[in-house]
Amino acid sequence: MDQYYRLNKTECREFVGALTSRYQVVAPVKRGEKSFVFARISSPDEIASPEEYIPTIIPPKKYFFPQRETILEYDAVAQRQKAVMEYEKVVIFGVRTCDLAGIQCLNMVFSERPRDVNYLIRKNKLIIIGMECWDYCDEHALCALMDNHLPKGGYDLFFSDLGDYHLIHVNTEVGEEIVRSIGVFTEATGEDLKRLQEFREKKRSAFDTGIDLSHPELMDLFANCEDARVWEELGERCLSCGNCTTVCPTCYCFDVIDEINLDLRTGERFRIWDSCQNEDFAKVAGGESFREERSGRQRHRYLRKFKYPLAKYSRFFCTGCGRCSRACMAQIHIKETIKALIAERAGV
Repeated sequence: MDQYYRLNKTECREFVGALTSRYQVVAPVKRGEKSFVFARISSPDEIASPEEYIPTIIPPKKYFFPQRETILEYDAVAQRQKAVMEYEKVVIFGVRTCDLAGIQCLNMVFSERPRDVNYLIRKNKLIIIGMECWDYCDEHALCALMDNHLPKGGYDLFFSDLGDYHLIHVNTEVGEEIVRSIGVFTEATGEDLKRLQEFREKKRSAFDTGIDLSHPELMDLFANCEDARVWEELGERCLSCGNCTTVCPTCYCFDVIDEINLDLRTGERFRIWDSCQNEDFAKVAGGESFREERSGRQRHRYLRKFKYPLAKYSRFFCTGCGRCSRACMAQIHIKETIKALIAERAGV
């Protein structure tokens, strides 16, 4: 499946309106001055303007991997239990390439044996419509450094703004069915594809993070940094609030809790997001902790993004979205950390 279509901007409202009449649609919606969230919409007028939309506070992973999810209901007296599968068919509209990369990371993690059936069933009920960005959203983004500023699949449809129209890439049969059922598209021409290629060539030269490192150099930087002084400095600033992991599109740690009802017989088992930045996260029996100090927890978070996934998945688990930097109350910014590691390695 590798087809392209045109959608005139004057017909975008008709397309989104048709989507909302057939599916439950979520899209980036503005909240406050500069904050955005993925929320259900009923009209195209609710969608945030692409020119001002920066990554949402919480990534779209919340639809794949909910913050709280019931996985089992039980009756302790009758010794009965029933697996619970919660899911909805939802169209997620306007997903940026950094978040598409995050979803691909989660797909790999939850597809490993033993496979996470709850995640995989929910994933297959979601329709993803991506949207290309044409400039950095703000100073915290580093998607180009992570090589996530250009689309690499993981969507059903993908929109690229080429001026007076969108060029739509159809990536799946589900996407093809949407194009056919909503008759506002025309087939793309060779000239359209040429314009897309020129547009992306400009992006490659325009996206500059201010960090002059190649992928192999970044890998080497984090392969030999466990004893760096940077972690002590971050530990002194860190508040252990867990904001950075909560907003990260690739953090997937969770705790499993059994909660009994007031009848003291029935209850449910649910999983809830957890964070390696919490003090209790690495505690074991007897109260010992593998990462008692905040510096150790900060180092672990960075290595879980830039070192450990490479051996298993051959990719970074940082997508460059910049959410952790925006959400950090201590103003710990990932770009500054990388620059500090470079300076320390150079002996500065």
